[in-house]
Amino acid sequence: MGAMSWEVFLGLLEREASAVEFEAPVLAARAGGASAAELARLEDAKLAALRVRALLDRRARREAELAALFDTASDLAALRDVDAVLRAIVHRARRLLRADIAYISLPDPQRGDTYVRVTDGSVSRIFRACRLPTGAGLGGLVAETGMPYWSADYFDDLRFRHTAGIDEAVKDEGIVAISGVPMKLGERVIGVLFASHRSVRRYAPEEMALLGSLAAHAAIALDSARLLSEISTALSELSDANEALREHNSTVERAAEAHDRMTDLVVRGGGVADIAAVAADILGGALRVLGPDGRSLAEVGVAHGDRLADAESIHEIVCAAQRLGRTAHMGELWAAPGGAGNETLCVLVLRCPGELSSSDRRILERAAQTTAMLLLFRRGIAEAEGRVRGALLDDLLADRIDAETLRARAAPLTFDPDRAYVLVVAEHGGHRRAPAHATAYALVRRGLAAARGDQSVLLLPGENPTAAARSVAAELTRALATPVTAGGSGPVALPAGVARAHAEAERCVRLLHALDRRGAAASTADLGVTGLLVGDTHDVLGFLSHTLGPLIDYETRRGTPLLATLEAYFATGSSRAESAARLHIHVNTVTQRLDRITALLGTDWRTPERALDIQLALCLRRLHTAAALPPA
Repeated sequence: MGAMSWEVFLGLLEREASAVEFEAPVLAARAGGASAAELARLEDAKLAALRVRALLDRRARREAELAALFDTASDLAALRDVDAVLRAIVHRARRLLRADIAYISLPDPQRGDTYVRVTDGSVSRIFRACRLPTGAGLGGLVAETGMPYWSADYFDDLRFRHTAGIDEAVKDEGIVAISGVPMKLGERVIGVLFASHRSVRRYAPEEMALLGSLAAHAAIALDSARLLSEISTALSELSDANEALREHNSTVERAAEAHDRMTDLVVRGGGVADIAAVAADILGGALRVLGPDGRSLAEVGVAHGDRLADAESIHEIVCAAQRLGRTAHMGELWAAPGGAGNETLCVLVLRCPGELSSSDRRILERAAQTTAMLLLFRRGIAEAEGRVRGALLDDLLADRIDAETLRARAAPLTFDPDRAYVLVVAEHGGHRRAPAHATAYALVRRGLAAARGDQSVLLLPGENPTAAARSVAAELTRALATPVTAGGSGPVALPAGVARAHAEAERCVRLLHALDRRGAAASTADLGVTGLLVGDTHDVLGFLSHTLGPLIDYETRRGTPLLATLEAYFATGSSRAESAARLHIHVNTVTQRLDRITALLGTDWRTPERALDIQLALCLRRLHTAAALPPA
């Protein structure tokens, strides 16, 4: 009996029977003398089937509601006749809420009241022609509060103001229950959508929500119609301005093209030069991008050997743009600053022979701001990575990291611990922007940088500490506009040798200060005998190679005794004639050899400081050679 009961109710569900028909199987079973247990099971099956029927009914209604809203949206997309759209909306409201009548009322600004614009289901001429005083009736309450309201029995509801005219029209239409929702644009109510019944009933929240969705579409239809009317009027009144409108559209399209192209570049990882190329292509001219320090970040449209403008003109217009905070113009030059807050991050300088229109100026300004945003974004990334790299270098300097840990921490930083590195200490006097510049310098070269008081410490790829120190000093001196003294050490053995290399490079900086060579850059090898005495390793062979290496190499290749010539030259008090006599050669030969020595060592080898280093190196070489000879 249980399975059979389900089959009966499933059949009723399948043919979409009315709710009353679900009582028939129960009545038939009761008449057939079914037991109480069988009747109870049948009753449970009936109730479950009715719940399923109610669920299917709700879903069908929801599907119909969504379809109606979709159809309404389609009507709006193809809006031609606003009254036709409004009629479709009230028709769908009436059908979905199963109302007897649905209608829309709108305010009449000229007469100061409201009137019924469209109806569906109305049978009363009086009702369709009724005009409502502002604030009267349920519609007045909805319009004043901007909130939906409904009344199960209109004539017994005292929440709103009744008037004889409204009550007569409502009674003539036979309306009893009424619901209304506001049609709003923003916070402004532009009308009311109603759904009414000719019997007492309550309105469920979902019905009011559906009515509200339809009201929103109606508001859009009215606003779209208003806009179309205003556009039509404007076009008729401004027919003689069509050319100006076309020009405006052209500038808007160019601005949109510029915006899209520059945005696409940034999204795809483009750089400053790419943005400059787009701006120059659209505006038609040569363009240079300058950083906050005046350095050129990119330049496009300038032929090889040509220049954008003279340095004085560029400096003048850049200063003008930064002072004004907007585009500046001087002759053929246009400059637009880009920045964040009060900080200028870049200035774009365009050379264009013609006049820039206002839209072209905005394109130049947009390019400057896009460039500034890109620079700011990159600076944020660099600062975050710089902090991580700085922490790694701090641990290396403190000798609290082993090789395995170094590899693990270096992997995400594109820092290769297997490469050769040199360490540079840059003394900058505590300049506040020095750490940022040092970090950026190291980041570009895939090295590490850390701040230590008045100094910046950099661990850079390479094997030449002197070249690294000079490059760091030159870059920071230019960026900070203040002399920077740099000392180098290396190559450095990672990780254990970093602390020792730091101590040597720092000692080199102190020696440069003691020698009154502030703003210079060197390694201990460049300090000659001073570096040999104070260096950690007392590397005699390294000192000999650095001081005499070019002469030894030349002598090995050519066989010319340049070292003996130097010894004779110093031993005779720099006398060429006596040197020639001691070496048993012609004085011209001595002169030729000394010229060759100058070409190999540089013109300053005769200065007291260099001469002392060379003489000491010659002496140490003799001692080293003698110590290496086998006993007689």
